Amino acid sequence: MKVGKLRYWIVGLVAIATIINYIDRGALAVFWPEISQELGLTKADYAIIINIFTFAYAFGQTIFGKIFDWIGVRLGFVLSIVVWSAATMLHAVATQMASFAVFRGLLGVAEAGNWPGATKANAEWFPINERALAQGIFNSGAAIGGIVSAPVVGLLFVFLGSWQATFVAIGALGFLWLIPWLIVYKSGPDSHPWISEEERQFILTGQRNKDVDEVADYAPSSGEILSRKESWGVIMASAFLDPIWWLFVGWLPLYLFETYGFGVEEIATYAGIPYVGAMFGAWFGGLVAQNRIKAGWTVNRTRKSVIALGGLIMLVALIATIQAATPLIAVLLMAAILFGFQTAVGNIQTLPSDFYSGKSVGTLAGYAGTAAKLAVVGLNFLIPVITVNSYAPAFIVGAGLAIMTVLSVLILCPEIKPLKPKTA
Repeated sequence: MKVGKLRYWIVGLVAIATIINYIDRGALAVFWPEISQELGLTKADYAIIINIFTFAYAFGQTIFGKIFDWIGVRLGFVLSIVVWSAATMLHAVATQMASFAVFRGLLGVAEAGNWPGATKANAEWFPINERALAQGIFNSGAAIGGIVSAPVVGLLFVFLGSWQATFVAIGALGFLWLIPWLIVYKSGPDSHPWISEEERQFILTGQRNKDVDEVADYAPSSGEILSRKESWGVIMASAFLDPIWWLFVGWLPLYLFETYGFGVEEIATYAGIPYVGAMFGAWFGGLVAQNRIKAGWTVNRTRKSVIALGGLIMLVALIATIQAATPLIAVLLMAAILFGFQTAVGNIQTLPSDFYSGKSVGTLAGYAGTAAKLAVVGLNFLIPVITVNSYAPAFIVGAGLAIMTVLSVLILCPEIKPLKPKTA
């Protein structure tokens, strides 16, 4: 049996896994008012639980980056989603802050695997000119997950009648996802029995950087990866960029409450709008990169131009948000911010596969993810301090982060092409 465009079936399944990822992680916030009343837990308990998740998520990026390089994409995703789905289901038996914290930490470590795993799958299954588009499809799963998480969890809660049963149900989604994954993802494109010879050759020959007539076949050790300035360009760009996303993931409801006096229903109405911009930005960044490479632009020029474009959109929209006159204007500007974020991030996430071979792609993606999430932890500590009177300082910080993201790539990645050993 041959399946046309098999590579898009693969990235589609990874995008669905990402939607499940966001549903699982978002459930606790939806249920917290009821959980806190039922179990006598406090806002301080919630903060501890969330911070444990974030730290676990940060270091899970590096752990699973290594795991995916060791055992491959197929089994790496199986391990990641089995553990995070089981951790989600275990929330149903939590009765105190400590047990929630343990299960949340386990969830964070395992959910982190989704990102280096997607980057590695992208590197294996897509030619260079389609990688940003593939990353955009995957990243749109995060945006769609942000849009549908609360409604899906809420509907299941109404149908099932308890938060415990709902945790079990959403955890089961991951186990159901394993069925098509294990059926479809039998191996990489070089030996998959369902792939046509035409698509196989299209993928494998397209992994050569035509600008320099080279394919990334350099797979250094962790120490050597960290000795290259290009690696630090990827790591630092990720660390500067990711807090912009989490500024809205973590603080948008409080911003709407404190700035405009919104209640739960109004927050639910407005909070999904920015993620619609993110979804379109994920597709836009990938399509523009694909178009420019097909038009004859070098990979170097394409990646830097699209990343700079995303940075400019974020910068302008973040500054404009400071003066937003109404909540609708504010969330529409936030949609523009997340549009710019996704335009840039898909191309940044392809950089590990532009520089290194598949045996090191997951490792570098994991390091970048860890740095990014540690930066988010720092932002979460900073925001309550600088937003006492208004959220303007937070948007100013975001604007500075957008500038530093672009500069990290432009300065530390002088030419985006396959790297060679230093002794070569």
